[in-house]
Amino acid sequence: MEKDDLTSTAKPSLGQRFSQSKFIVWCRTHKLIAIPIAVMIALLPLLGLLALRNRHHANAQWTSPIVYPSPEAYHVGNWTAALDKARIMVANMTFEEMNNVTIGISDPSTGCVGVSGGVPRLGFPGFCLQDAGQGVRDTDGVNAYASGVSVGASWNATMAYERAQFLGAEFKRKGVNVALGPVVGPIGRIATDGRTWEGFGADPYLNGILAANTITGLQESVIASVKHFVANEQETNRNPIASTNTASTSANLDDSTMHELYLWPFQDAVAAGVGCVMCSYNRINGTYACENSKTQNGLLKGELNFQGFIVSDWVAQHSGIPSADGGLDMAMPTSSFWDQNQLAKAAGGELNKTRLIDMATRIVSTWYHFGQDSPDFPAMGIGMAPDITLPHEYVDAKDPASRSSLLQQAIEGHVLVKNVNNALPLQNPRTISIFGYDAAPYAIVNPTPAFSILWTQNWQGLNYSQDNVVQIASNQPVTNAPDVYHGTLIVGGGSGSNVPAYLSSPLEAITSRAYDNGTAIWSDTSSTNPAVVRSSDTCLVFINAFASEVWDRPGLTNADSDALVMNVASKCNDTIVVIHNAGIRIVDAWIEHPNVTAVLFAHLPGQDAGRAVAQILYGDVSPSGRLPYTVAHNESDYGDLLGPCLADNSTSPQCDFSEGVNIDYRSFLARNVTPRYEFGYGLTYSSFEYTNLQVNVNCTSTDQAATGAAPVYANGTTQNGNDPSIIVGGPAALFESVGGITASIANTGSVNASEVAQLYLLIPNGNVTSSNSSIVNTRTLRGFQKVLIAPNETAQIEFPLRRKDVSRWDVVKQTWVVPAGEFEVRVGKSVLDTPLVGSFTL
Repeated sequence: MEKDDLTSTAKPSLGQRFSQSKFIVWCRTHKLIAIPIAVMIALLPLLGLLALRNRHHANAQWTSPIVYPSPEAYHVGNWTAALDKARIMVANMTFEEMNNVTIGISDPSTGCVGVSGGVPRLGFPGFCLQDAGQGVRDTDGVNAYASGVSVGASWNATMAYERAQFLGAEFKRKGVNVALGPVVGPIGRIATDGRTWEGFGADPYLNGILAANTITGLQESVIASVKHFVANEQETNRNPIASTNTASTSANLDDSTMHELYLWPFQDAVAAGVGCVMCSYNRINGTYACENSKTQNGLLKGELNFQGFIVSDWVAQHSGIPSADGGLDMAMPTSSFWDQNQLAKAAGGELNKTRLIDMATRIVSTWYHFGQDSPDFPAMGIGMAPDITLPHEYVDAKDPASRSSLLQQAIEGHVLVKNVNNALPLQNPRTISIFGYDAAPYAIVNPTPAFSILWTQNWQGLNYSQDNVVQIASNQPVTNAPDVYHGTLIVGGGSGSNVPAYLSSPLEAITSRAYDNGTAIWSDTSSTNPAVVRSSDTCLVFINAFASEVWDRPGLTNADSDALVMNVASKCNDTIVVIHNAGIRIVDAWIEHPNVTAVLFAHLPGQDAGRAVAQILYGDVSPSGRLPYTVAHNESDYGDLLGPCLADNSTSPQCDFSEGVNIDYRSFLARNVTPRYEFGYGLTYSSFEYTNLQVNVNCTSTDQAATGAAPVYANGTTQNGNDPSIIVGGPAALFESVGGITASIANTGSVNASEVAQLYLLIPNGNVTSSNSSIVNTRTLRGFQKVLIAPNETAQIEFPLRRKDVSRWDVVKQTWVVPAGEFEVRVGKSVLDTPLVGSFTL
């Protein structure tokens, strides 16, 4: 769920506390005035968007094709039984009842962020929809799991599945039907995007594999809603601005780029059986995502053969009948376009009645498909109190069995990028000095009635200015946005956040270890230039890099944080830096300082942050994470992909994705720019040797074939239902095995450690017709495996390949083809460290 709420964007001085803000002090003193103002500000974005409800397609160079009608759900895969039940129920509905199923309604009895209409007389209660990927938001009695970026940094698909199992079970115990996650869009096109921490990394293959495993785990309990569909790559100008009549940004991209990059992980999500897809705020080639018939009808329901329902992002609907024709099935959180039975009245006239029937059928069949008609499924929103500051029944959704998983998730998301002379693990230090605003928890974790909105968005540790409040409330680009959080950062801000059952901070966890080890602890978590006790064996500096929904990050560095590291390093010859980072963090201001001996990118590890980093620092476990993005030397190294495109006084801002598929590491490869730390990079406390590369690919080139095998439209009707070779996810052949690549990895060090082996392919162009043939062709990730290896032991690894993994999109044939030519094979530790090189020819 996405709501533009009250926040702050005044850049605070390091160590300044939110409670000291004059604005907040005034609000606390004048609660009777402040509470209504806060509510009004929270509603302003919704009112602003409604004021622009008649603004549809923008005039631009890029035009999204019209693809009608919206494909109807049909018997495919394991959806048959659910669809039959749904058809019977919907056949007994009036058009008005069908209309009601498609809209969000106001329900003050529950804290669900969205409640869909039901048909009580037929036994359909509607849905409780709730955020988010980190954990159940805006409630108590739940855990805060590792964020998407930490799961991405773990490169552990099995762990992603286990995490989702526990997470989904908590949603179910709270009476949630639809969990609004995972995120595969944004995928990380721009380095400063405010929401990439919710996703898994800047690569389609990595996102697709981890999203599929997450969906499988979640849907053992609830319906997953993968988001945001599609090409949703910045927060700036994501929503219309009423005061200037400015539309949302238009993501302008070609057919090849859409398929090979942005659509790729959504295809894996659909193939995994996801029940819901959330359409995004942005426009795509000039048309809003939630009424874009090309992307929703043509790509999602057509090519990918999606059988579930499409829900709008919150207030992302900008039209009535066009959004229904364009493929939208459910509008959230309410709808001024459908809430007066407009669909029912138009059925059989302006709107084909089969479209309304299919909208209701898709929603109800998803309910049946995931067994939510069972009397054992909890009552809708039973554990979601409307206001947890008021008396309510405490529903404890936590499972004690999740504890070990929570800790493991937190540990595996840590990436060690520097370790001079084995500074880590710590060797029984007598004295440790701990510095930095990130070492201790923020002073307030409490949903006070006047400002519970800060608690629900993880904005409590930020400072606000009244000017920034106005900017956010009116959907304007945010200036001087905050880039640090004053406390241990375990999750970013916005609808992707949640509040932990407890917080293990680094200061608390290390102090506990000091008790066991007899170590003396000195600490200063507020100063940027702290005094350092010269007898300190080790100095630990904890900083962070904050990001949030609503705004894009102001940059990839923070001057005060960098000054803190330099000041400590100038006084301590063993300075270890830990960064809790919601994305890329440039470190060149201090990384070469001789006294900076070790650096950990800790990412957003959830509630066990302190316990996890202590285990790594003390060597209980070896760090095993790898970077799911590229860290450059300088911001300028990202070129045009550093920050968002801006409106530049235009009322129809255009974002041309002219780089094609070459984002993040592929951009660095294409431009021959050397990063500080490349995609896939990470150190352990051991060493590994790669040998014995074996290529066993059994596939035939198809780029000479006369026709394609993609789902097609004939006379305005999808042909999927008449083609048994098309499964949920698209052509079945795409997911068939074409062999694999194997190698051996030996642990040549002295400790147990996990290695993340990575496969990169350079796929030839062959005779494939591409819409971006001028784009430099680079190698791309096509496999990864994480394996724990004991010292002096050797593990055999295998990278299975699907036909999809060796294919490219042909814009003329409108299908995936396997190109003819030589495929370069690289296996190793990162995109730039591939000791095994081979090839195969098709």
